Amino acid sequence: LPQAAAEGWMSTRILMEVCADSVESAISAERGGACRIELCSSLVEGGITPSIGLLQLVKQYVRIPVFAMIRPRGGDFLYSDSEIEVMKADIKMVKANGADGTVFGVLTEDGSVNTEVCMDLIAESRPLSVTFHRAFDMVRDPMTSLECLISLGFERVLTSGCDSTALEGLPTIKRLVEQAKQRIIVVPGGGITERNVQRILEGSGVQEFHCSARSSRDSLMKFRNPLVSMGTSLSVPEYSVKVTDMCKIKTMLAIAKDTV
Repeated sequence: LPQAAAEGWMSTRILMEVCADSVESAISAERGGACRIELCSSLVEGGITPSIGLLQLVKQYVRIPVFAMIRPRGGDFLYSDSEIEVMKADIKMVKANGADGTVFGVLTEDGSVNTEVCMDLIAESRPLSVTFHRAFDMVRDPMTSLECLISLGFERVLTSGCDSTALEGLPTIKRLVEQAKQRIIVVPGGGITERNVQRILEGSGVQEFHCSARSSRDSLMKFRNPLVSMGTSLSVPEYSVKVTDMCKIKTMLAIAKDTV
C-alpha cells in the first residue's frame, strides 16, 4: 500500500478490545484478531484486579498490549482509604510485571469522578496508558464527567452509555463521541455481540469497541458434588466455564470491517 492509503486504512480500521480473565481467553482473543486485552479476574463480578501470576503468564503467551484492571472488589466505586492504597500497590505491581496500561475508575458519594484520587492513580500508572472503566456508567452527569476525564488525562473511557447495555445506551455514546472531538477515545462496551455490533458501530461513529465474546463450556470434572457451591446462591453454575470464543471474535471483526 502507498503510505497515504495505508494511513487512511489505519484511521478507519475498527479496533477490538477483549476482556479476559484467563490465559486461555487471552490467547483466543489474540488469535481471533483482538488488538488489546483488558485483563481481570472474576468477570462474573464485572472484573477485578488480576493476579500477578495471571498477568505474567498472559504476557508470556501474547504479544498484543495487555491493560490490567485495577479494581479491589466488586460493587460500587466509592473506595475507602485502605482500598485506594491497595489500588496504588496493585498499579506498582502490574507495572513491574509488564502491563501495558491500567484500567480503573473512582467516584465520589454523589456520583462524580473523584478527581483527586484519579490524579494520584494516573500519576502512579505513568508512563502507561490509562482507561477510565465503566464506573463512568454510574456517574450523575456523563457530559460533565467526560470533560473531567479529558482534563485528568485519561486516554480512553469505557462506557455502555450509562444504560444496561451499549445498544440501549447508543444515543448517549453518540453524544459522548461528538463531545469528545477526539480528545479522548470513547470505547463502547456492555453486551456487545455479533448480533448488535454493526448497529453500535454505525450508530456511534467509534473507532474501538470492547467485548468478552465468550461461550460457555462444560467443566472437565468427572466427579461432581451437586450439594456444594463455592459462591453465593446467585453464583454462576459450578461446573460451567466461560472462555473467549475465537470464532465469535473473528465474526465480529469481519462485521466491523464491513461496517467501515
